[in-house]
Amino acid sequence: MGKEKSKKRQRSTSTSSSSSSSSDSSREKKKLRKLKKKLKKEQKRTEKILKKKLKEEKKKLKKKDRSSKSRSREESSSKVEEAADIPIELMEKSRAMAPMTKEEWEQKQSVVRRVLDEESGRYRLIKGDGEVLEEIVSRDRHRQINRQATQADGAFFQANTVSKRT
Repeated sequence: MGKEKSKKRQRSTSTSSSSSSSSDSSREKKKLRKLKKKLKKEQKRTEKILKKKLKEEKKKLKKKDRSSKSRSREESSSKVEEAADIPIELMEKSRAMAPMTKEEWEQKQSVVRRVLDEESGRYRLIKGDGEVLEEIVSRDRHRQINRQATQADGAFFQANTVSKRT
């Protein structure tokens, strides 16, 4: 029995030395996790603070816009000078993020323009932001369009192959 106890002791000491090194690495991992959590919390706090400041500035801009409309031209010109202190990018972003009014949307959708598709050589009717409309044409006009498109397609293909070779 004395031999068995000594063997158990030797095993336990060998495992304890390896476990201490593994516990050290696990402690380091825990420290790293804690640090990461702290950094994330700090980052969230700063983001919240920045968002609050941005909202406050937007509110101030809206108030200035409302007040400048009701005042006379002389007073509004002094307000414009004060608004020059606010970054232009901020003002543009706030306008871009605002929803469109129905009138603005209808005005934008009422615009129909012809756009050349360089790859196919066809002119397309584009309505508003990007809706493609069909154009009804006669049979002869359709053949003429297809001929032009084929020629433009060939020219586009040649231009791309020549530019790739050089």
